[in-house]
Amino acid sequence: MALTGTLKDFGIADILQLIGQQQKTGVLYLKSKEQEVQVFFRDGAIVRAESVTRKKKDLIGNMLVRAELITEQQLESALETQKRTLKRVGDVLVSTGAISAQKLKQMMQLQVTESLYGLFLWKAGTYEFKQEEVQADSESITPLRAESVLMEGFRMVDEWPHVRKKISSEAMTFERLKELPAPNPKNKKQQEEDDFDASFDDAFSEEKKDENKGEFKSIGSSERRVYELVAPGRDLRKLVDLSCMGEFETSKAIVNLLNLEYLRAHHASGRASSGGGANLLVRVGGVVARAVVTVVVLAALGFVGSRLRPDTWDLGDDSASSFADPAAQRLLARAQRARIEAALEVFRLEKGALPERLDVLVEVGLLQQEDLRYPWREDYYYRRTSDRQFILLSPLR
Repeated sequence: MALTGTLKDFGIADILQLIGQQQKTGVLYLKSKEQEVQVFFRDGAIVRAESVTRKKKDLIGNMLVRAELITEQQLESALETQKRTLKRVGDVLVSTGAISAQKLKQMMQLQVTESLYGLFLWKAGTYEFKQEEVQADSESITPLRAESVLMEGFRMVDEWPHVRKKISSEAMTFERLKELPAPNPKNKKQQEEDDFDASFDDAFSEEKKDENKGEFKSIGSSERRVYELVAPGRDLRKLVDLSCMGEFETSKAIVNLLNLEYLRAHHASGRASSGGGANLLVRVGGVVARAVVTVVVLAALGFVGSRLRPDTWDLGDDSASSFADPAAQRLLARAQRARIEAALEVFRLEKGALPERLDVLVEVGLLQQEDLRYPWREDYYYRRTSDRQFILLSPLR
């Protein structure tokens, strides 16, 4: 089966559905500007998913450390053993008793599903499916039916915007307001199924529930797990790591708890807001503060920018050679990076998070296109590492 093209012409959902329905065996190669993922199928079921460009923090060993299932010392020891024996890190950790085989399988399943669901957020890329022999590793993960991945992926894409309205930053922390109601004594399995179907719809309902009606249906096992993990200083990132449920499920449970007023959110700036809305004075104060900072930074942008742009300089006949001088390049780079960093800070203040790409700063009018090149020939290297942190490098050779 020849299957190749761009995701604009044939979406990820269509590709997964086609491979699943035809029960094909092979590897789906997906590439975007920044990522490369391989999805392995056996008889139409997904048996493995690997990110070739996976970040260090997303490696299974680091996931286990962040979840506090193993220590950094245990991981380092396992890595040393891996070098000598060529065994997988997870197998080494299980053999030494650092983690149980069941818990390792759970975390590896989470790693795969997080990679898969992330594909649904891709805006562009290419794909190619190659029919080839694939060995299933049932000890590592349970095979996933393409249909179930599609349903969960669509649900995530549909509900993420609602979640983001409540949780705007990974740096937000949370405070318990009241105790959760006692668990419903009905059959645990049936309760979890009811919770899964009803919790999100209940959380976003416009109607306030009676204190004694519907609460058991809204508070499920996910909410209870996250509630128990909430503690001073633990931000969203840490709660996601500790819950071992994935970013979306953890965030959704937090939104439910916020809307039902079991938790209060604290923004990175120290402002607190409950599920019902923040205090008006706090909100107005925040807006005024952002406006003042924005004006100051924009003024600095204008000053620095006027001295950086080549059309405002009188460099004489030898200006071209000046740009080629390494000392001049380094001097210009420092000033130009300061301008870009200031624009990024303005964008973050206004939007709540850093942009995914530098050219977004041009689209919103904070910079001009030539500001993103050094010296007006090559693009800067930029990568957002979180809502508030980034890497910015000059293209020096």
